[in-house]
Amino acid sequence: MNIKLKEINSYSREVMIDLPWDEIEQDFANATKKFSKRVKLPGFRPGKVPKKVLMNQFQSSIEADFVDNSVNTYYLKALKEKEIVPVNMGNVSDVHFHHGEHFKFKVAFEVEPEIKLPRMKKNLLKVDKTLYITDDEDIDLAIEEVRHGHAEVKTIEDGAKVGDFVVCDLQEIDDSGLPIIGKKLETRYVKVGQPPFDGDNENKLIGVKPTGIVKVVVPVDEKNNLGTYELSVKNVERQVLPELNDDFVKLADSNAKDLTDYREKVNEKLDQAYSNRSDEAFDQSLCDAMVEKVNPEFPPSMAESYLNHMVDDLLKKNEGQMDKEKAKELYKPMAERNLKWYLIRNAIIKSQTFEISKENIALEIDERKKLNPDHSKDIDNYFKKPSNRSRLGDDLMEKKILAYLKEFAKIKEVNLATKDLRKQSEVKS
Repeated sequence: MNIKLKEINSYSREVMIDLPWDEIEQDFANATKKFSKRVKLPGFRPGKVPKKVLMNQFQSSIEADFVDNSVNTYYLKALKEKEIVPVNMGNVSDVHFHHGEHFKFKVAFEVEPEIKLPRMKKNLLKVDKTLYITDDEDIDLAIEEVRHGHAEVKTIEDGAKVGDFVVCDLQEIDDSGLPIIGKKLETRYVKVGQPPFDGDNENKLIGVKPTGIVKVVVPVDEKNNLGTYELSVKNVERQVLPELNDDFVKLADSNAKDLTDYREKVNEKLDQAYSNRSDEAFDQSLCDAMVEKVNPEFPPSMAESYLNHMVDDLLKKNEGQMDKEKAKELYKPMAERNLKWYLIRNAIIKSQTFEISKENIALEIDERKKLNPDHSKDIDNYFKKPSNRSRLGDDLMEKKILAYLKEFAKIKEVNLATKDLRKQSEVKS
C-alpha cells in the first residue's frame, strides 16, 4: 500500500492511498464470493454462480460493492501505519478502481493540531487577582439567611402585610371582567411587596384575608404586556424568624459559644467563601491569559462536536425549554475558548511530561477523608466508581498545570469591597 500524506494546515490532512492489484486481489475475490451469495440466477444455487458468469453480468456492481465495503478498511490501515488519529469522519474523493487495476482514493480529514507554546519566561502572563473585602453587613445578611432557613410559617387570619405570602388562584379576565378559558393558575404563592406584586398591587393585597378577592395587573409575557387577573385568596402565611439570642445560636451552630462568637465564625466562613471565589476567578483569568497568548488554531469539526455536546447537555437540564440554534449561537464563544484551552493544556502536559499517578489519587482521597472523617465511607464509595477517580485525576492535573503557569504570571492584586458588589446587584435588579 502506497500512502502519501499531505498537510493542508495545522489541523487539515489529506491522505492518498494507492493499492496495487496484487495486494487486493484476494480481498476482491472474497468480496466476489460474498456478492455471489446474494445473487439469484436461474440454474444456479446462491453462492454457486461461476466467477466468469458473475463478472460478465455484475462486474460493475461487484466493483462498486467492493469499494463501498473496503475504503474504510484500507483507510484505517493507512492511519494505523502512519500513527494518525483523526478527530472527524473522513471525506472520501477521487476513487478509482477497476478489476485488475490499482485501487486509488483520497480522504480529507482533521487532526488535533500540534500546539506551539511560547517560550515560558517570568511575567509572560499578566493577570489580575481580586481580593474581596467583607464588612458587617455581609455577616448580617448571612445570619438573616440562616434565620429564614429556621423560620416558622404561621397562618394569618387578620390580614396580609408586606412580606407575607398569599396562597391564591389567579384567573385572567378580559376587559368586561369575564374569565378567559384556559388562563387560570391554581395554588400560586405571591409575596406582598415583591415584583410584580408591589406598587398598586401591593396596596390591594395589604389586609387581604382567606376567601378575599382582588384584581391585580401583572406582565403576561417577556415584552411586559399587561394582563388583568382576579386573585382569589386561599390562605395568608407569614414567616416568623427566630430571635437573635443564645437559643438561635445553639440552633444555627452548636459549636458557637454566644452571638459574638457565632458572628466571628460566620465571618470566617464568608472570608473563606470569598477567598475560594477569588481563587476560582484567578485560575480562570490565568487560563484566559494563556489562551490569549497562544491563540491556537482548532479543527472546526472538534469545535462543532464540543458545542453540540454542550448544548445537548443544557437542553436536557432545561427539559427542552431552550431553542437549540439560539443556544448554539450563545455558547459558541465559550465552546471555542474551552477547546483552545484543551489543546494548550494537552501541549503543556506533553512538554512538561506531567502525570498523575494512582498513588497521587489515593493520597488525595485519604486527605479528603481526614478533612471529613464523618463521611469517610461515603467518600470511599464515591471514588470506587472509575469515572469519579478519573475526574479527580483530571482535577489534580489541572491544579498542576495552573501551578506551573503561575510561575510565569505577573499578578496584580485588586481590592474589591463587597458593599460595591451589593450596589451592583441592586442596580441590576
